[in-house]
Amino acid sequence: MLIGGDDRGAVLARLDALHSGLTQIVLEGGNLDGIAAEVARVLDVGVIVTSTDGRERAAAFTDDLRILLEAHELVDPTGRLRVERIGGDRGIVVGDGEIRALRVAAGGADLARLICLRPGAPLSSDDVHALERAAAVAALLISREEAVTAVENKYQGDFLRDLFLRRAGDEDYVAEHADTFGWDLRRPVVVVAAEIDPPGKDEAAVSRAIRRQWQARFSAAWRQVSRGMDAGIPSVDFSSEVVTLLPVTDGDEQPIAGHDVVRRAVTAVSGDRGGGRRPFSVGVSRVASSLEELPEAYAQARRAVEVGRRVNAGRSTTFFDQLGLHRLIALIPDAGELRSFTNDVLGPLAESTPEAADLRETLQVLLDTNFNVAEAARLQFFHYNTMRYRVAKLERLLGPLSSDPHLRLDVAVALRVLEITN
Repeated sequence: MLIGGDDRGAVLARLDALHSGLTQIVLEGGNLDGIAAEVARVLDVGVIVTSTDGRERAAAFTDDLRILLEAHELVDPTGRLRVERIGGDRGIVVGDGEIRALRVAAGGADLARLICLRPGAPLSSDDVHALERAAAVAALLISREEAVTAVENKYQGDFLRDLFLRRAGDEDYVAEHADTFGWDLRRPVVVVAAEIDPPGKDEAAVSRAIRRQWQARFSAAWRQVSRGMDAGIPSVDFSSEVVTLLPVTDGDEQPIAGHDVVRRAVTAVSGDRGGGRRPFSVGVSRVASSLEELPEAYAQARRAVEVGRRVNAGRSTTFFDQLGLHRLIALIPDAGELRSFTNDVLGPLAESTPEAADLRETLQVLLDTNFNVAEAARLQFFHYNTMRYRVAKLERLLGPLSSDPHLRLDVAVALRVLEITN
């Protein structure tokens, strides 16, 4: 053990031995678990290697140490290690000991975090030096893994794109080829298309390099969560989106196909949104029971994520079966025609003013209550006479809404169109 050693030569020798052992692990094709185990053995500590946002990738960590992390609120409900609370050069006190997070980086790129916990005593400067060496070796291994993953993901992505374009070959060939990736395509699935939401108006502009880092981390999160649910789940990065084929069991099919499995995956990927994770939107297809149905399912997932983001302004999970009227509106390619329709039907209520928005809200409540003025007044916390005044004003602007069901239908559709086009 390196702590408090009086023989400086022995300390340096053990540091060199650790570095040699770690290097040998990499040269022999070892993985991050091997590195974590070697560091834990030599330094008598608990070690976790995580993604930059705290998703565990490898560990040599006892159950007692995990309980200690949870007691100090360093783990979120989905298992994400809250690395943002551990950051800093000095670490933080945990019990009688210390936990520290070291940055794993190579070529200026932030790759991972190496978390070290010793519960009974603080980490010494020699320990930190050894951990820095371990982080450097881990960076070498992760860089190698990411290079291999990039090639594999491109190959898998090209295959999945060909499948969605119906040019991957016959069904037997596709299933056999998918088996070489470890994918199971011989079962009902829902196609999930996930996209990182654009930066908000209050966020500073970021470079393409930063965006690529976000996408790489996002894609890695989906792959890790998918593998944790089922090793046979395909999850591929399509540059601007991640496409995942989640299996559906009989219990998932009611009331919305795939609801439970999708919610579990989305919750695991998003965590508590700490550690720099970006908000994202998800579109979910109907169940595809065969390979022949996958292209249409992918189109449904794409449509769902696009419409869901327009309506909910991001951070949405939208199922194709929930789109309703929006599904038909999204099929109209001419945005100018949609705007013309809303202007013709809604008139001044189509304007982007606070007064128009306020009246549209009242109009939607009236439509939802089938023009029950008393119920609409209750829902909007208005006096009954105030609501009667609003009804009269709406009918002056739009026509006899309370008595003309066809006009009400046009207005209801126009409001839905406005949700998408605004």
